[in-house]
Amino acid sequence: MRYLRKVLASIRKADEMFSLIDAKDRIALGISGGKDSLCLLQAMHLYRKFSSKDFEIVPICLDLGFPGFDASKVQEWVKELGYELRVVDSREVYPILKTNAKDDHHLPCSICSRMKKAAINAAAKEFACNKVAFAHHKDDAVETLFMNMIHGGRVQTFEPMMHLDRADITFIRPLIFATESDLRGMAREEDLPVMERICPVDGATERAYIKERLSSLYKERPEAEANLASMLYHHEDFGLYFEHIEAHPMEVQGYGLTPLFSAKQALSYQKEASDLGLPLLPSSAEKVLLLKQDHKVFGAIAYDEAPHEIRIHSFDVFPEKEKEARIWLSLFLTIHGKNHNPCLFLYTGKNFTEIFQEEGFYEVEIEGQIAYAKRVFR
Repeated sequence: MRYLRKVLASIRKADEMFSLIDAKDRIALGISGGKDSLCLLQAMHLYRKFSSKDFEIVPICLDLGFPGFDASKVQEWVKELGYELRVVDSREVYPILKTNAKDDHHLPCSICSRMKKAAINAAAKEFACNKVAFAHHKDDAVETLFMNMIHGGRVQTFEPMMHLDRADITFIRPLIFATESDLRGMAREEDLPVMERICPVDGATERAYIKERLSSLYKERPEAEANLASMLYHHEDFGLYFEHIEAHPMEVQGYGLTPLFSAKQALSYQKEASDLGLPLLPSSAEKVLLLKQDHKVFGAIAYDEAPHEIRIHSFDVFPEKEKEARIWLSLFLTIHGKNHNPCLFLYTGKNFTEIFQEEGFYEVEIEGQIAYAKRVFR
């Protein structure tokens, strides 16, 4: 029971910190047959009993078409826990992976991951679930961070909870604080019916390479294991270059755009805007750029960004700088027009409409409201 108690404690900590589970949730729990997903099911089963939250669990297993797939033992075990394991036919995945295999016959993990998420998302909706739980753990999160840094130049890992607006479903990762060693110990301690590995590239992936390198690091620097994991949520000590970025083209001297990244930036801007009687930043916008002249903030653009489409929710400039508003707008359009070619710009705000029209925007109707649009080709 030692490892089971540790895994349960990690789920409780994750739930308390990130509010992963709500009363009346119906959670589709992805079962791969590996140790992590089986540990998650058993731990979530027990968590239902001692937590104060009334939620349901729907175990789902995807048959991806890999040779040797056999979920019968897992089905029996799941039934003993009091659930029915839904085995979903997704056998079209393996042929697609083989078709897209690399020259060395290595199956593409990224395509597999996307197809599995789409399949379990569809299954979750079919079984009336509002959330999907994955068994990714603390070590997975750190490994993903390093993979993104090395191969993508991004300081990014998966999130404990992520809502997909289009699908209207939420992904949660209750094991985000559990270590792989504890899950391995729990699987052995509880004698879980772990399925045989059937993925042809298991153990020969980039993740396996990163795992091996981190394992060597932890042996030489034991403190690194806990510090790398806690780094992912210690926002007070997070300090990179983001707050100092200022897009400042040479042809537009003195004017710049800075991404709003931190709560400190947001609170500072909101206070000054409120004092000037300007609207606060819209909560619906995904991104905000602060308008700067000579490194001082004089307004903000709030917008959403998608491939080949930018929707601007608001464009606010402090009163003493309203005459310069068109310079910042032109700068914004130039930068984002290059990044998304071709690009459709939509403006749904209420002020400075004459400036947008001078920039070539025309009236359109969106969801019953007047907006302004401009297509850019470069």
